[in-house]
Amino acid sequence: MNILARLALLFVVVPLLELALLIRVGQIVGFWPTIGLVIFTGMAGAWLARLEGLRTLFKLRDDLAHGRLPGQAIMDGVAVLLGGALLLTPGIVTDILGFSLLLPQTRRSIQRRVREGLKAGVRDGSIHMTVMGEVVRTKSDNTRAEAHFAEVERYREAVYRDENDQERSS
Repeated sequence: MNILARLALLFVVVPLLELALLIRVGQIVGFWPTIGLVIFTGMAGAWLARLEGLRTLFKLRDDLAHGRLPGQAIMDGVAVLLGGALLLTPGIVTDILGFSLLLPQTRRSIQRRVREGLKAGVRDGSIHMTVMGEVVRTKSDNTRAEAHFAEVERYREAVYRDENDQERSS
């Protein structure tokens, strides 16, 4: 699916689906309960996003303080941000997706699937990475993506050492 089709899906089809579902819920439970549901999910989402955001921030700080790469904390932060934004958007489908990204158990499951998809894309060459101006591509023999990440890490460390040497000589 090309980018234009994805944008059309995101900005046309999803809002129309949300509107149809809200109208149907309004017909079943009534206008005011539907409005109350929209307001409640927005408030509950904001509260949960704040709670999970703080938890993620503390995990990030702890990882950095102990010299660990905060990869999981960063992924959690992105998921919490996206989940909070989806919950502030009125609608049933976006609320379900938003709560799924805010709740730790479902968030981990979604992250695992995204990570596997990204690794598969790097392995088959459909995803290319640019790190500090260098394009990192996988080889056609489907070399494991982890080997390329190690190459990028060695490159990053060499650049970091060069920058430190330049700062010391200044």
